[in-house]
Amino acid sequence: MRMHAVVSFVFAGCLALLCHPVQAAPLPAAERGLRLAAEVVEYECTTEGVTEKQNVEINVELTMPDDATTGRQMSIGWRGTYVTGRELRAPAAGLSGVKLYAYAALTGIANLTSATGVSEPLSTVGGGQIIPLPTAVVNMKTTSSNAGTASVRPAAVNIGPLPTSPTIECEVRNVDELTAYTLTVTRDGQTSPTPSPSPTPSASATTGTGSSPRPTRTVTATVTAAVPDEDDEVAPAARDAVATPIGAAATGGGGEAGPDGRMYVLTGLAISLAAGAGLLLRRRLLPR
Repeated sequence: MRMHAVVSFVFAGCLALLCHPVQAAPLPAAERGLRLAAEVVEYECTTEGVTEKQNVEINVELTMPDDATTGRQMSIGWRGTYVTGRELRAPAAGLSGVKLYAYAALTGIANLTSATGVSEPLSTVGGGQIIPLPTAVVNMKTTSSNAGTASVRPAAVNIGPLPTSPTIECEVRNVDELTAYTLTVTRDGQTSPTPSPSPTPSASATTGTGSSPRPTRTVTATVTAAVPDEDDEVAPAARDAVATPIGAAATGGGGEAGPDGRMYVLTGLAISLAAGAGLLLRRRLLPR
């Protein structure tokens, strides 16, 4: 019994060493970075020249990119398969040389409202036959100039030779019931603003070879000149310096305007001397 247990333990250890754990297969490169969304979309289809409308249901799968950036074209994948019994059928004249045009509605980012995709040419279909949907993914392309988060819903599907002249137009009937899938657009290539060039300093603001301007300082100085005595000789240059009062206009006269005061002093002195001499002479002439 003990030997049997030992043999079982050794056998289990060998299996653990030889057998590797099972890992999930990696996603194909085309599916990495994408998010998948699928739901039934109900359409009301109008055929050119036909009064009767068709109610069609398509399982729509949308693939949202995870690397959407501003200024670069992005693709939202569209793939559709019919709900059994709700297929779209060709008009009585049949269809040939037509393509499928798929649309997505986007809201939430300014100036970003829709994405458009076109399939490869569809197979020729006889009157009343089911119109085959493209087997390859239809890439609905758009470009956003603004960053933000948008809500994405499946929109119209048209079939015809050109997007501007559809033969069959299918509009979504259950818009309010559809899930809004998130698409995030990030800003790409954002650069910092270029700094404005510094103004060139004027010649009066620079010294030597340096280019940095120095601040201008305004200094107000008041000069007080001593007024000489009347008997002192005043040099012409000194008189000129005192002639103009501070803050007055240089009119040429200044402080020397009017007659010279020394003339009055000298005249008075002469009169006083003459009077004194006259008194002395009178005293000598008077009899004693």
